[in-house]
Amino acid sequence: MINVAIVGCGRIAKRHAELLTQHVAGMRLVAVCDHHAGRAEAFGARHGVPAFESLAEMLAMRGIDLVAVLTPSGEHAEHAIAAMRSGRHVLVEKPMALTLTDADAMLDESERAGVQLFVVKQNRFNVPVVRAREALEAGRFGQLVLGTVRVRWCREAAYYDEAAWRGTWALDGGVLANQASHHVDMLRWFMGPVASVHARGATALARIEAEDTAVATLRFRNGALGVIEATTAARPHDMEGSLSVLGSTGAVEIAGFAVNQTRIWQFNEPLPGDADALTRFSVNPPNVYGFGHQAFYEHVVEVLGGRAAPLVDGHEGRGTLELLVALYESMASGEEVALPVQGVRHSRLGRRASVPASAWAAWEAAS
Repeated sequence: MINVAIVGCGRIAKRHAELLTQHVAGMRLVAVCDHHAGRAEAFGARHGVPAFESLAEMLAMRGIDLVAVLTPSGEHAEHAIAAMRSGRHVLVEKPMALTLTDADAMLDESERAGVQLFVVKQNRFNVPVVRAREALEAGRFGQLVLGTVRVRWCREAAYYDEAAWRGTWALDGGVLANQASHHVDMLRWFMGPVASVHARGATALARIEAEDTAVATLRFRNGALGVIEATTAARPHDMEGSLSVLGSTGAVEIAGFAVNQTRIWQFNEPLPGDADALTRFSVNPPNVYGFGHQAFYEHVVEVLGGRAAPLVDGHEGRGTLELLVALYESMASGEEVALPVQGVRHSRLGRRASVPASAWAAWEAAS
């Protein structure tokens, strides 16, 4: 049995705790931590586990095998490194960090401590995405031509007002770094390494530092092109979170509000299972999180049990982060940015000086 502790009892923690207490065989929740003592106590009581206000105190507890870091993105590195230094494996929500310096420090600590570093990319485990990836690995798309992701979600003022860190450059970033992070990851996963990006962003409706709307074009090293369209300014409801992959011998589009519905599945050389792919390769999750978190956790059980290689480790997480960093650098400079990123001069993503004093003081207290 893998004993899991959670640090950060906010919005996404509810999903993780539900899985750990009800659905994932081989794992159990044993402790929680949050800098808001009342929130930690309420969360711990709800799930029948000890609650801590101090991460250091929780890490002093015996019997913890894995720490799930679910704090704001700008604090992931600090909390993950502390957990790894204590000898625990770490699972960190997306994105793994907001700066490449922090990501590299996390990778270094993982290697030094001899522990696993997992980055949550649950959409890679969605049924339609898994089937499309199998088609890609089988060569059914031929030469890749164009990849597109679209995130058209609704996040009104109440969402951002729930927590002072949301939408700040220091702890969160905007729609690309937060809501569309999974989709950016999938685009890179399907289309391959990126050569360069050109991005534009706007803060259209939300009262936040970072962008709530962004578009970008990408050029991949294999010659294919890509498009990212992301916004939290869809009104009045979520519209879609989708992926399209077009190649010389086939095309797939996965749509729905959570990359959950196979809308197009067509190949020059059909296989017997293609006829009903639109129904067999579709799911209907209750929210934008989809069903992938459970499959992700089950994969972690397999990896820690020595039965599988990690699909989304720290190196994969860093690769997607580097793409995000390039997008923000392009957005800030107005110029095309090449990858690998050679330096960040204009982007404010991950710069702590921009965080509101009240939010920073609260999270500093949790360090």
